[in-house]
Amino acid sequence: MKMTDEMHKAQANMQAGVITVEGFLGFDPRNLAEIIQHDEEEVRRLGIEWEALEAKLRELLKKGSDGLGEPITVDKTWLVRVDETRGTLPSPWTGDGIFHKVNAEVRRLNKEGKPEGKLLVYNELSLHLLAKYHFLQGRGSHFRLEPAELKAVLGL
Repeated sequence: MKMTDEMHKAQANMQAGVITVEGFLGFDPRNLAEIIQHDEEEVRRLGIEWEALEAKLRELLKKGSDGLGEPITVDKTWLVRVDETRGTLPSPWTGDGIFHKVNAEVRRLNKEGKPEGKLLVYNELSLHLLAKYHFLQGRGSHFRLEPAELKAVLGL
């Protein structure tokens, strides 16, 4: 995948301190096109459909919001906590939208109903970037969604 002018602008906006304090790229040395290409290949290798991934994350965010900031059990399978912070975040792609700071934390429950495994952390902007660009953020980013962890936690 080649870096377009639009991708160069988005990558500049993703740097720490531009839109968020930590940025979207973490410690990942790869450029935006390489990150997206690698994650697309990994998602395909794992047999995950992008639409199903987005739908499940949206569903958990919506159901988790019933907890009003407290963790709740969803479908006897996940522990979900959703909270909202004041303010909004613009997409790093110029003119691509502004998103509320609604954050979700999701962890899978074991047979005893105890949380286990990795914790997924994402927000409305993360979902938009996943759906529209297949961008899961750079390694080391607070909101990075690792494909293998998505598969394990969501059971896809």
